Amino acid sequence: MRRRAQPPPSPLPQRAGIDPVRLRLPPDPDGTWPDLGGYLAARYAGTRGEESMARLLAAGRVLGPGGRVLHARDPYEPGAYLWFHRDMEPEPPVPFAVRVVHRDEHLLVVDKPHFLATTPRGSHITETALARLREELDLPGLSPAHRLDRLTAGLVMFSVRPEDRGAYQLLFQRREVHKEYEALAPHDLRLAFPATVRSRIEKLRGVIAATEVPGPPNAESRIELVDVRDGLGRYRLTPHTGRTHQLRVHMNGLGLPILGDPVYPQVTDPAPDDYRRPLQLLARVLAFTDPVTGAAHRFESTRTLQAWHDRPGWEAGTSQPATPRYG
Repeated sequence: MRRRAQPPPSPLPQRAGIDPVRLRLPPDPDGTWPDLGGYLAARYAGTRGEESMARLLAAGRVLGPGGRVLHARDPYEPGAYLWFHRDMEPEPPVPFAVRVVHRDEHLLVVDKPHFLATTPRGSHITETALARLREELDLPGLSPAHRLDRLTAGLVMFSVRPEDRGAYQLLFQRREVHKEYEALAPHDLRLAFPATVRSRIEKLRGVIAATEVPGPPNAESRIELVDVRDGLGRYRLTPHTGRTHQLRVHMNGLGLPILGDPVYPQVTDPAPDDYRRPLQLLARVLAFTDPVTGAAHRFESTRTLQAWHDRPGWEAGTSQPATPRYG
């Protein structure tokens, strides 16, 4: 089998923990694009990138292999690579720390706070666990083995070296990682636990909420009631699949929406910098056999869910104090 050629090394370093955009110019058999500027204007037409690309080209911030500065009037070269850093909009700082749980030459496990995205996506770019950790720990090759929702706190795994990334990601694809979550939600005496919930979950692109639909199940979760206090239940959730928002959807489907959820059962769309009511969902445990070293690992989050100790206000659906008491 013919091996695919590797792209040349990037002439640009990371910036604030973010890799530069790499773009390879597609074939142009009809000679549609006489110059680079024309192609990029058409590629990004109708988006914010159209004006941005023109500005980057004029400022000499689009580079080719070896660091050669590219210009709008340069001839179009099919198959050529170019790199640039997008202009990043200011982001509200997420004022909570990422805690390192384990670090060796291959693997990094951290305890992520609520409200911090795992990886750059949408409007969350530099205020993400990946960007922060690359900068703070000087690990430019760091990459996520899986992803945890921005609103969910708890354990996240990263591979330290690019050559190990596939092995750690494969653990999750093969469902060889034991995961346990903790959630706070209403207690309903009519429901019996433990319970296993199976359903078909679908999420449409551009729609915030995922939904349960008819059809063969593609999502399975085990739900156990661990403790009860004043009508509030503390639950252990064990997902056997990894659909988007799976645990939140399954709890809501039981009539037990997780406290602080801004999507289920109703989309409330709080401001991105409103940190008063964190989703009461925590990725508590990760256990697996390390595919690189063979070591048996079990990691547990040290975080606690705020509403278990701060019940007033949550029950009535009111906001918590402006300075949260969690990290």
